[in-house]
Amino acid sequence: MNDFLQFLQSQSGKLLEQTLTHIHLTLLSVALAILAGVPLGILIARKQKLVGMILGFAGVLQTIPSIALLGFLIPLLGIGPKPAIFALFLYALLPIIRNTYTGIRGVDATVREAAVAMGMTNGQVLFKAEMPLAMPVILAGIRTAAVINVGVATLAAYIAAGGLGEFIFGGIALNNTNMILAGAIPAALLAILFDFLLSRAQKLSMRHFRWAGAAAVIVFALSAMTPAAKGKLLAGFTPEFMGREDGWLGLKRIYHLRIPTVVINDAVMYQALHEEKLDVVSGYSTDGRIRAYNLVILDDDQHIFPPYYAAPVVRKDALERFPELGPALDLLAGRINDSVMTYLNYRVDFLHESPATVARDFLDKQGLLKPQRHGKKGVVRMGSKIFTEQYILCEMYKLLVEGNTELSISSKTGLGGTKICFDALTNDQIDFYPEYTGTGLLVILQQPLTENLRNKDSAYNFVRDRFEQQYGLRWMQPIGFNNAYALMMREAAAAQFGIRSITGLTRYLNTQKN
Repeated sequence: MNDFLQFLQSQSGKLLEQTLTHIHLTLLSVALAILAGVPLGILIARKQKLVGMILGFAGVLQTIPSIALLGFLIPLLGIGPKPAIFALFLYALLPIIRNTYTGIRGVDATVREAAVAMGMTNGQVLFKAEMPLAMPVILAGIRTAAVINVGVATLAAYIAAGGLGEFIFGGIALNNTNMILAGAIPAALLAILFDFLLSRAQKLSMRHFRWAGAAAVIVFALSAMTPAAKGKLLAGFTPEFMGREDGWLGLKRIYHLRIPTVVINDAVMYQALHEEKLDVVSGYSTDGRIRAYNLVILDDDQHIFPPYYAAPVVRKDALERFPELGPALDLLAGRINDSVMTYLNYRVDFLHESPATVARDFLDKQGLLKPQRHGKKGVVRMGSKIFTEQYILCEMYKLLVEGNTELSISSKTGLGGTKICFDALTNDQIDFYPEYTGTGLLVILQQPLTENLRNKDSAYNFVRDRFEQQYGLRWMQPIGFNNAYALMMREAAAAQFGIRSITGLTRYLNTQKN
């Protein structure tokens, strides 16, 4: 508890900033959804033929995965608050439209008849009779939309829009529970607060609705017109990279790099670089999109990035239960170098081949592909993180184990970041998953990076011994490739500015300041 409080104190400034950003994203998106959703709900209450089409369309919007929608919006709206607000606006529409429709249709017909008999116009019937009576139901829809958007707004951190998601996703990636709680607890409290305040707003008048809507439009217009900085390079780094010594912290300390940065998820980071919304990103050296998007890796001439050699990490009790598992996994040892892994990733990321097809083709060319034996000796639970390379490796291990043993594989892929995979392994939810020596060293063991540990063999031996001592886990033989962190630029931009190394990037930025 004391550690958590100390973390909150040390991060109080950033926590306040991200909380305010989260509130801004939520309130503005819900306000815009009210402006659009309430009139649409009134329209379909009057035009019954439109009910299925409009509610169906709003329902379809709810089913689109958030990260897919955000990725689609980057070419249209760039990165930052605009696509996040637009996506949240879309997600808030359904409950507001539906509850407005339900509320208006639920008004007793005799009330309408009485209003008309008093000589009211259609507009007066709506605003003086129907809307006041329907307001509790409409507000219930707004409450639902607000609570939904508080949760979905955490994903705004994926596209450099800020918010409490930066703490949550950074904590998951860095195996930092305090960081996760620092984002999750305020988000939960915001949802409770918004729900409570809206529950007390039963007497909110239409005049207040109009003023709130007008204010939301003005704020949105002002934020949309905010000019972007011209002539300056912009970097996009993942939440994990921002908090690591072999990341942004090391770049500032070793290279004295000072570049405007935004936090962005790696799922859309490369696309943002390709779309020229970013100029520098924190990539991975074997990522297939390097080849697909014609990127260049800046030379790490002061060597802050440690080796990240991939190898499966296995529970010792699984190896004891299934002695044939270890030799099957080691069949891949030393088989894949950096360029081969980059090409395999490229086939999936850019050529859109399935990981299973790519894995099968590779093993076949290596003479390692055997018919599956459909063994019933036991089931081995395999996990993976949520990116292409891990999917490919897991498909290879599945084929190797099921082709060379009487074991079968139960796949639990796409578990998220390091913390989720490692916790699943130590809590006996999976038996093995592919990991990287640098991640084991710096994220899980949280070992300070010494000069000796920059050597690939020393780093591997260190994590192998410590994992066995502390966790009862076994590192198998390395696969052969080094998927290290790297700074990347578009090749055309790097050539234009004469930047080929991180030192060169620092030098260029310094000349721009003078």
